[in-house]
Amino acid sequence: MNCAEVDDRLHAYINGDLPNAERQVVEGHLERCLDCRAEADLLRSLIADVEALPTRVQPAHDLWPAVEARIERDSMTRPWWKTVLQRASKNGVYRDQRDFAVRLLHPRRRSAWAVRGVLAAAVILLMMAGVWVLTRSSRGAWEVARRTGTPRIGADRMEAIDRLQVGEWVETDDSSRVTIKVGTIGQVDLDPNTRVRLVETRLTEHRLALDRGTLHARIWAPPRLFFVETPSAVAIDLGCAYTLAVDDTGRGLLHVTAGQVELERDGRTSVVPAGALCETRPGIGPGTPFSEQASGTLRRALALFDFEKGGNGALTTVLAEAREHDALTLWSLFSRVDWAARGRVYDRMAMLIPPPEGVTRDGVLRLDRRMLDRWNEHLGL
Repeated sequence: MNCAEVDDRLHAYINGDLPNAERQVVEGHLERCLDCRAEADLLRSLIADVEALPTRVQPAHDLWPAVEARIERDSMTRPWWKTVLQRASKNGVYRDQRDFAVRLLHPRRRSAWAVRGVLAAAVILLMMAGVWVLTRSSRGAWEVARRTGTPRIGADRMEAIDRLQVGEWVETDDSSRVTIKVGTIGQVDLDPNTRVRLVETRLTEHRLALDRGTLHARIWAPPRLFFVETPSAVAIDLGCAYTLAVDDTGRGLLHVTAGQVELERDGRTSVVPAGALCETRPGIGPGTPFSEQASGTLRRALALFDFEKGGNGALTTVLAEAREHDALTLWSLFSRVDWAARGRVYDRMAMLIPPPEGVTRDGVLRLDRRMLDRWNEHLGL
């Protein structure tokens, strides 16, 4: 038995509460360890001092009115945590008054007790704060503010400040703009000629459906709490700011300006970082992300490759047009092409930005996840 184990049993040992076998082990340790023996002597001294305290104090005959007034006053101002600790003492946190006094006075136990109390209080407060925030953000309706024009919620014209209920549509005409408060986790601005529906709002999910038009989202919640459904993909917030547009055919274009957004449809995914865009198409899902600086030729070739079966011809154009700022596109293509084409992508990317140490051509061709992640980190993506 080591010193820490003995220390945990020391109070019970001095009180005579240990089983015989444990008591013998503790005694053997105390014979060998000067520090623990000194600790035991200090604890015995404290207990003796506590036991020497008077058990009764005769109060003055007129003391009660002052005590009663003090109790009444304290009950109005006592912090809630003091009441909790008082109730804890009645429920076995300390066994009796002597136990309480020893734990309070003993230096080692006092510090451990204080740390435990502070940690417990911090956890409780964090839980209460989290529940409060999440509950406030999931009340079944979001506040909507009319900025210009005459937008509608359902068939009704919007008030200056209105409420959007789950299942309802908000629609802007060609001259109106709207701001939607996403509970307490963010804000969405709607451009003219935009139609969105509030699908869900609860503790773990806030979801809109964008039928057509353009929205601008700014979300400051943890990742994967805010979703926007479109006819061709779902945009999943990873802590970000972005613009999402959907045309009348259901095609979408995502432009991320801060953080990251994941686009997903039927298992096909694209993670789009700040400074990048990504197209989506109905029946197919998200394409390959590309940089804001990508050339028009590269963008057109990438659309042919992703959505129109452009094949090797489109890929050849993408590789020829790629520059250093197109590293995101090349890195994303590794998992979208076959083994033979993957070698071509690797060679072009290695020419523009040499791979970091530990990343090999063979490993990338095998889609070794650690190597791909290392290169991704090296690129700052």
